[in-house]
Order: sequence, then structure tokens, then C-alpha cells
Amino acid sequence: MDVLRGARGQLAELTGMEAESVSSFERTEDDGWMLRIEVLELARVPDTMSLLASYEVTLDAYGALTGYRRVRRYERGRADRS
Repeated sequence: MDVLRGARGQLAELTGMEAESVSSFERTEDDGWMLRIEVLELARVPDTMSLLASYEVTLDAYGALTGYRRVRRYERGRADRS
């Protein structure tokens, strides 16, 4: 849990945007972590029209952020196609 909280805080500090949730995380081969974090990029009214983004975040074995990139941007009310 400390790794997840730390990643959210580091991403918020770098981007200036608060993380809404961690949608996935996994260990990497080098004992680091890869997380997908959902971020509110643009608040709109109604809230279902707000723009969110998924960021892929990589951390080293000590929990320090080593990289991030936006992999998806979407409206809050939109579901993925199956």
C-alpha cells in the first residue's frame, strides 16, 4: 500500500493533477513496479463529461518513480468497448 500511495503522490507532484484511483499494478522483472493510475485531467459540468486519463507509471525497487506516460484519455461516463 505504501508503494501505491507513494506513486500517486509522485505523479500528482509531477503533473499537478490528483490521482483518482490505481486501476492496476504489477511487479516488473527488475523488482520494480508498473501501475496504471487514473487521473482527473479536466473537470466539467456535469461530472460525467469530465476528462480522465490513464497513466502508466514505473517505479524502481525502492518505490521511486522512474517514468510515466499517458496511455489513454476518456470521458468519465464512457465504457471501454469489449
